[in-house]
Amino acid sequence: MNGKPLEIEYKYLIEYPDTVFLATLPRYEMQEILQIYTRLPTGRKCRIRKSVQNGTVKYEKTFKQDVTAKTRVEIEEEITKEEFDALSLLRISDRLPIEKVRHSFFLNGFVYQIDVFPFWNDRAFLEIEVESEDIEPPIPDFIHVVKDVTEDKRYRNSALSQQVIFEEI
Repeated sequence: MNGKPLEIEYKYLIEYPDTVFLATLPRYEMQEILQIYTRLPTGRKCRIRKSVQNGTVKYEKTFKQDVTAKTRVEIEEEITKEEFDALSLLRISDRLPIEKVRHSFFLNGFVYQIDVFPFWNDRAFLEIEVESEDIEPPIPDFIHVVKDVTEDKRYRNSALSQQVIFEEI
């Protein structure tokens, strides 16, 4: 699509995972992530992120635009700590910072990412990026899907920064 970088992903609400077990899976990685949603002086919204993995800190700025329910243009660039700190002052006032721990592993030819949040102790997200919308990756049998939330905008991190969902699962 016009040579733009695309993010095509499935997103599932899942029962809280066994994180000790996840750490035993192939190519396992864990990241601590802080995300802040900002509005630039131009009026454009963006997400800034601080991630820590194995003691290495990385800062990013990301712009996303919907193409379809599963596909978004995603433009991501690494920024400095100083840029992150300056941009964090532009946080959208009704959006709280989001903290999460991301557990990633490789199975069945796919990278699976499970995001665990401090405000939930019974649920988490599973995200699986794919190369095209016609690919449906298998869900590992140790993951218990509550529901597919790929097309439910209430379950986007940016929406959770405004209102956390606590509906029964």
